[in-house]
Amino acid sequence: MKLGVVILAAGQGKRMRSSLPKVLHRLADQPLLGHVIDCARALSPQEIVVVHGHGGGQVLDAFAGQSDLRWAEQAEQLGTGHALQQALPALHSADQVLVLYGDVPLILPDTLRQLVEATAHGFGLLTVTLDDPSGYGRIVRNDGGRVQRIVEQRDADPEELTVREVNTGIMCLPRIELERWLSGLSNRNAQGEYYLTDVLAMAVAEGFDIQVCQPASALEAEGVNDRVQLAALERAHQRRLAERLMLDGVTLRDPMRIDIRGRVTHGYDVEIDVNVVLEGDVQLGHGVRIGANCVLRNVSIGDNVEIHEHCVLEQAQVGPGSKIGPFARLRPGAQLAGDAHIGNFVEIKKSQIGRGSKVNHLSYIGDTDIGEGVNIGAGTITCNYDGANKHKTVIADNAFIGSNTALVAPLTVGPNATIGAGSVISRDAPQDKLTLTRAKQLSLNWKRPTKEK
Repeated sequence: MKLGVVILAAGQGKRMRSSLPKVLHRLADQPLLGHVIDCARALSPQEIVVVHGHGGGQVLDAFAGQSDLRWAEQAEQLGTGHALQQALPALHSADQVLVLYGDVPLILPDTLRQLVEATAHGFGLLTVTLDDPSGYGRIVRNDGGRVQRIVEQRDADPEELTVREVNTGIMCLPRIELERWLSGLSNRNAQGEYYLTDVLAMAVAEGFDIQVCQPASALEAEGVNDRVQLAALERAHQRRLAERLMLDGVTLRDPMRIDIRGRVTHGYDVEIDVNVVLEGDVQLGHGVRIGANCVLRNVSIGDNVEIHEHCVLEQAQVGPGSKIGPFARLRPGAQLAGDAHIGNFVEIKKSQIGRGSKVNHLSYIGDTDIGEGVNIGAGTITCNYDGANKHKTVIADNAFIGSNTALVAPLTVGPNATIGAGSVISRDAPQDKLTLTRAKQLSLNWKRPTKEK
């Protein structure tokens, strides 16, 4: 059977109180719709069609360039059945149609795979059983336990309102029958809309046995209608990711205080303290330790690296055995070889730091190549910008840069060179020599002023 996935994402989301379409609000720094698309892709379907409506231009722009997606517009929001009608012409070869929702971000591929496999030639429905089913359509079964229909809460009678098994909206249906059922929908209901749920009663009337699956957790099928629900699902998602890390061998000092907003790969014996944010593609080697309140964004961290508290690393590479921080910032293009030390209040930008080199205090290193075994004194800056262009500084192996030095690029400091503290160096410093610029020190007879009485 060729699977086609339709994701309904046309709603406005009035309760979000936002000019942004609901499906573009972010969970773990990714649009809600992006989570659903990723889940659909995990099923390797023949086709994925996204139905957009409110703010459709913004939605299309957010996913521009993703060639495996097809788009269908629902210009008027006339219900889920009407939305699916708009999608069918974009499904060219699917025999089986899986219906998902762009505001249900925590659904798992394994749950959907189970539903699809259970209903390869029939009608499949994902339901959940809730302690409080308020607001959901109820699953009505006959005395034999077979599903007969779905009734929306507004249309339910008192007995039906006591049912705790509810509809998630997620269905898997045969394509040919679905087209026929959609054409027979009516909007004679409390909402005046074309309910997709009504096709279930049609299927039952034609003798279809409705196959029901349930997810391991009801959170998988929970949608976002307001910012309170968005925050609750964010925490649930983060807890899920944290548990996955811990089961894979990562120590989290407090799994409730970590935020993962991308993809994290790691080795053994990684330890992460509280309030750490991991964004984008984060690669952690064996034995990495990350202190509290750090942000790592698109970084590669080698084995046995220590990142102390309050550090920000972005688009950087850190070699094995290095030590970072506390209060350090590695900006894009920072590349540290093994056993490098970057200390407190140090900023590194678009620079290479050689093996065993140290920049331990209060320094800015930008557009610089530093060799091995170099020591950069406190308060050193590379003056890489002349107001119009960036220039490069090269510091060769085993050089020693004294404290409070300004290195005015373009500049080369030779091997084993020493730069005296407090210097402004604007010409190349030769190897094996001491180079400094310093005014002559004077001691003068002088009386300190005193305050008048």
